[in-house]
Amino acid sequence: MKKIITTALVTLMAGSALAADVEITRAGSQNTIIGSEKLFTGTSVINPVFAPNEHREFSMGEVIFHPGARSNWHTHPVGQTLVITSGTGWTQQEGKEKQIIRAGDIVWCPPGVKHWHGATDTTSMTHYAIQAKNEEGSVVDWMEPVTDAQYLGE
Repeated sequence: MKKIITTALVTLMAGSALAADVEITRAGSQNTIIGSEKLFTGTSVINPVFAPNEHREFSMGEVIFHPGARSNWHTHPVGQTLVITSGTGWTQQEGKEKQIIRAGDIVWCPPGVKHWHGATDTTSMTHYAIQAKNEEGSVVDWMEPVTDAQYLGE
């Protein structure tokens, strides 16, 4: 019994020696970014939430799309998860039908799949985008703008 207790104590002490400190990123401590006209059509606002660190291999940002705003076509080398938090938007995978996305929906964009996402033409949409870096440090490969005809499904 004494050996078991000693082993448990040594294990607990070793675990606490390896533990990192709690890290707090204060609300408002990260700069808001207006989406670049080279990467987005219309007005989009990007609020970084957190970056990767030595224990977390992924980042997250909040993106607010005003009505009519959308990303360019793009891919993610390691994939991306979108958590729609408010509004209604659209997303489309190349070669597939445009789909409606609403608050509460979760969208998985697999690695290397060309797609876009954004607000509808009459409503805004906000999502959290969660993605990891690949070996080269990239989270996204940007491509050409989504045309108005593609966006409106004409």
